[in-house]
Amino acid sequence: MRIITLNANGIRSAANKGFFDWMHARDPDVVCIQETKAQHQVLKDRMFFPEGYHTYYHDALKKGYSGVAIYSRHQPDRVHYGLGWDVMDHEGRWLQADFGDLSVISLYLQSGSSKEERQQVKYSAMDYLMPRLREMAADGREYIICGDWNIAHRNIDIKNWRSNQKNSGFLPEERAWLDELFDEAGWVDVFRRVDDREEQYTWWSNRGRAWDNNTGWRIDYHIATPGVAERAVSAEIYKDQRFSDHAPLTLDYEFTVPQRSPVE
Repeated sequence: MRIITLNANGIRSAANKGFFDWMHARDPDVVCIQETKAQHQVLKDRMFFPEGYHTYYHDALKKGYSGVAIYSRHQPDRVHYGLGWDVMDHEGRWLQADFGDLSVISLYLQSGSSKEERQQVKYSAMDYLMPRLREMAADGREYIICGDWNIAHRNIDIKNWRSNQKNSGFLPEERAWLDELFDEAGWVDVFRRVDDREEQYTWWSNRGRAWDNNTGWRIDYHIATPGVAERAVSAEIYKDQRFSDHAPLTLDYEFTVPQRSPVE
């Protein structure tokens, strides 16, 4: 099973840069997209509903903002649009596809970098999600939550960690929240299970020469329950082409997606 996640920073922009051609060549089972920045009704080109895939978009109410998507080779048993909580749902930040006893989720956690008000919204989302994630980890299903969590966990996950300790995305409270998620709630950072190398980043600021100097942050994750996490066999951060200010993160699992029906 191959799953790709990408914060596209605009699905139309990523498409214009060749994302869908690359995606088809990689032949994934599931693709999770964040920050589509488009109401799906305006995506008229067939490329936005990839051939051979069931396609689901969960849009933000605000046009040109946020939004998540899932492209799946096999039809899910059920698709959940949101969490039933307006703070996440009105911004199109959670989309879940269920396949048998496995759920794959495209998540776009809020960023707090623009202003303090948004940081407080991010904290509210974190407070809401933690008990929900604890319940999910204990409910007997397997989950893979793919997406932009907007938090770099450890020093190894950010180039300039010393100078960023007071910046959103690397605040002590945010990193402690991930500590709780991994160390107490039972979730697994799947990339780090298979790749413990330094300087493995998924996002680079557009300011200065961050990309050229690999001055990056690892804020895009596959975070999974242990049963499926232990079946991860390889990981790749693709950087040969740039579709976004984020790089696609691909994980391969020795796990078969339960099949319901192929795309007609």
